[in-house]
This record gives sequence, C-alpha cells and structure tokens, in this order.
Amino acid sequence: LKGLNHEIPRGETLLIMGRSGSGKSILLKIITGLIPADSGEIWFDGTEISKLKAKKINVLRQKIGMLFQSAALFDSMTVAENVAFMLDQHTDYSKQEIRKIVDEKLELVDLEGVQDLRPAELSGGMRKRVGLARALAFNPEVVLYDEPTTGLDPVTCNEINQLIRDLHERLQVTSVVVTHDMHSAFSVATRMAMIHDGKQIAYGTPDEIINIDDPILQQFVLFGAPDQILNMENPILKEYLGREAELPHTKA
Repeated sequence: LKGLNHEIPRGETLLIMGRSGSGKSILLKIITGLIPADSGEIWFDGTEISKLKAKKINVLRQKIGMLFQSAALFDSMTVAENVAFMLDQHTDYSKQEIRKIVDEKLELVDLEGVQDLRPAELSGGMRKRVGLARALAFNPEVVLYDEPTTGLDPVTCNEINQLIRDLHERLQVTSVVVTHDMHSAFSVATRMAMIHDGKQIAYGTPDEIINIDDPILQQFVLFGAPDQILNMENPILKEYLGREAELPHTKA
C-alpha cells in the first residue's frame, strides 16, 4: 500500500474496491492495529492509532467492530459463546448481562433461536451474521466489513447488503466495506475508492466513480457493476466499449 490518504466522515459508508491481492484487506488490518504500518499515520477520533501501545489499542478496538471475510468463528463454541467471547474477555459484565447483549445483537442481525447451535450447523450467510453480531457487541462507532458477500449465493448476498444498509441507518455507524463484488459496492456505498497494485487510483461518490476516465477502473466497474447502475449513454463508457471492440480477441 502506498500513498493512501483518506478522511472518512462520520456516518459515511466508504467502499474500498479492487482485485484480489490489491491490498484491500491489509488496509483494514492496519486500521485496527492488527498489522503495523511501515510508515504514515492512522487517526481515529482524534487519536493516532499507529503510535499506541498494545493495551491502549485493545481499548480502542472496542470502538471498531470488524466482520472478517470467513466470519472467523470458533468451531468448538456455540453461537452465543462466539458472540460473547470478547465481552467475556474484556468486561466485568455478569453472565446474565452478557447473555442479554448476545440476544440483542443476534436479533439485530435477524438471527433468533440459534444461540445453542455451532458454526458447522449454520449456512454461510448465517455464519456471516453471527460474525457481524460479534462485531457489534461493544456498540462500535465504526464497523469494518472484509468481503462480506464472498462465497454467498446471490439471494444471500442481497440479504447481507440490505443488512449492512439497515444497520448503517439504524445505528448511525461509520462503515468501511472492502469488496471486489460490484453489486455489493453500488448497493451499500456512499463513497467509493479503488485500489490497484497497492495504490489508490479513484475516489468519489458512486455517480462520480462511474464517470472517472481511467481504463483500469472502467474495466473493473463495467464488467462487475449491476446493469441498472451503468448508463450506456455515458460517453466515457461508450468510448471504453469502443476501444474494447477494436482489441484483437483470441479463443481459448
């Protein structure tokens, strides 16, 4: 990652897109302090994260919830135990208080009656929801989503996108979503950035992104964005389609 410079306004949903291996997920881990940055600064709510000691970073992480790409659930634990894990480790709440929070967070992600199940008994979408319930356990100000729709069928993808939008509006959190799924990107984003080979090549609202004249961005958006987003009368896209038609094509 090189030369990234972002200020994310409170309450925005920033969508970071790019191909696999472009550095998107690494950026989330740097934000949370899981990976140290080689250079530069990361500020959160007036505090420079990059200079904090481990103990203070752990306290700060309670303000940042993260849904990992694989949901990162403990297979040996029940759903309730997974959601309660960080509360058990970092609070003095009683078991009854923790159970109440767990039930509330599961209800928030539209999961009820699954507390005693284990991850192996859940669908992929349900596991994502459990991971999200755990990310919300401390009522974070910021929620990070690492490829939230990866590995899910189209119906479940739409449900997860709707859940992200609903939580954003209901909880008034700031969200950062990393994805290469353009349907998800245009569904949830208020701002978008594209990373290519570790560098940011585009930033703007969804409407602005569509109109940026960059061949790498155009190709990524053109072949991935939902049809209703793409206006084929857009002169930039028409020009790009024209260039594509002129390129020699070979059969596999």
